Amino acid sequence: MAYIMVLIANLSVFSIIQVDRQLHTPMYFFLSSLSILDVCYSTIILPAMVVNAITGNRRISYSGCFIQLFFFVCFGGSECLLLAAMAYDRYVAICNPLNYPVIMNRRFCLGFVAGCWIAGLLNAIFHTLMTLNLTFCGDHHIRHFFCDVLPMLEAACSNIQSSQVLLHVVTIFLGMSPFLLVMNSYIHIISTILKIRSLERRQKVFSTCSSHLIVVTIFYITAMFNYNGPSSGDSFIIVQVSSVLYGILSPMLNPMIYSLRNQEVRKAFKKAMTRTQIVIRTIRLYNLNLKNVKLHALIS
Repeated sequence: MAYIMVLIANLSVFSIIQVDRQLHTPMYFFLSSLSILDVCYSTIILPAMVVNAITGNRRISYSGCFIQLFFFVCFGGSECLLLAAMAYDRYVAICNPLNYPVIMNRRFCLGFVAGCWIAGLLNAIFHTLMTLNLTFCGDHHIRHFFCDVLPMLEAACSNIQSSQVLLHVVTIFLGMSPFLLVMNSYIHIISTILKIRSLERRQKVFSTCSSHLIVVTIFYITAMFNYNGPSSGDSFIIVQVSSVLYGILSPMLNPMIYSLRNQEVRKAFKKAMTRTQIVIRTIRLYNLNLKNVKLHALIS
């Protein structure tokens, strides 16, 4: 159910943004990129978890495990940076609206998103290569729902010190730094909101920003804890729970918080539904007329 909700919500948001020209702005460009990223992000782990639950077969091949690890780390790192880019976009739009079209131009936005994907790709390459160099012995049991860096390190029986150092470094650059950028952006946004004289408008903007901030905070805190939390013992269950929060809950909440609560997106969705109904009625009318013509021809 979670996977179906992720697919429907994110693909709907992406389709609406692509179809409606009024939504071809930097903010919605980032939202459409986030929707695709969330679909890819959840597709790496959720279908495999569903198959494991239905069949009871919890085995995964050696190559399949590392493929899952590579893409999960790639999409996760990209999302960390993309959320920071979205926060910066809102900061410029609210705190510096006159220069917004100049700063957030198409070339800058494309470069920003491309940079997020490239950084995520490099992050995945480094982690995958480091993990491939480890030696795995025993029953090759992974204490997790899917193949991720920390449970793979726990399953290894060779020296993992260099991999742990890489985890801490990556957490600073792809976790802590973007999170601080997001917090700094929203501090400036909130200070600007407090200067708005209209109480109704202030409450509306503050409600939107607070929901964004809650979702982003859950994602960053759980993700950073996941890669710097306990690596063994009974407390490893906390890492598994945090993986669910940022790996499954975030892709479900992102389209609802960022897009479906947005008035412009709702208007575009209603417009798209109206167009779809008109097309369906036209097709039905065409088929009805075609049947009448055939019936008339038979009678003649």
